[in-house]
Amino acid sequence: MGLISNGTTIFDAGAMSAGFGGSMTFIKKLTASSSANLAFVNGSSNVVLDSTYKEYLFTFKNIHPETDGQQFRFQTSTNGGSSYGTTITSTYFIAYHNEGDTETSLGYITGSDQAQTTNFKVLGSGDNQNDSGIGGTMTLFNPASTTFVKHFIGRTINDPSSYAQDEYTNGYFNTTSAINAVQFKFASGNIDAGDICLYGIS
Repeated sequence: MGLISNGTTIFDAGAMSAGFGGSMTFIKKLTASSSANLAFVNGSSNVVLDSTYKEYLFTFKNIHPETDGQQFRFQTSTNGGSSYGTTITSTYFIAYHNEGDTETSLGYITGSDQAQTTNFKVLGSGDNQNDSGIGGTMTLFNPASTTFVKHFIGRTINDPSSYAQDEYTNGYFNTTSAINAVQFKFASGNIDAGDICLYGIS
């Protein structure tokens, strides 16, 4: 039995019809090694960050700071990475639970949201303990649009000071210029280690 909507076959015999659904295409992997930052710039080193895809996904694996207790942040550029400071409005939430089962919390963090500022946006928090790191994702929607603002969603899990900590943010870059570069870094100190991968979603 198929699934038909408004005269168009969407599923037939368990398979999705051509033109429906999407795929994730790997674009670029950057690996930190005492790096001041990691940046994805359209047209540089085989990076694609343009109208080829309407959605871009960044994944973070074992992002480890050299300096203890630092926020992991990102910003975008509309001039090919010459400067990073696109205006942001955003939210920020944290949920955590400690290893000793004595502390839990879920709350809105006003110090990590933004209201029409050009600061680097917080994605997570990192400790430099040997077994600590940040994992997660950030999705950027339709960055090449010259009509609409650019929405994003970020979520990371990290383990500062023996806590399982889930940090969530969303918001938008308030620009109708095309975004063509994204940079990630810690508030202070280098990215000691870790991988960031970029995918295009079609």
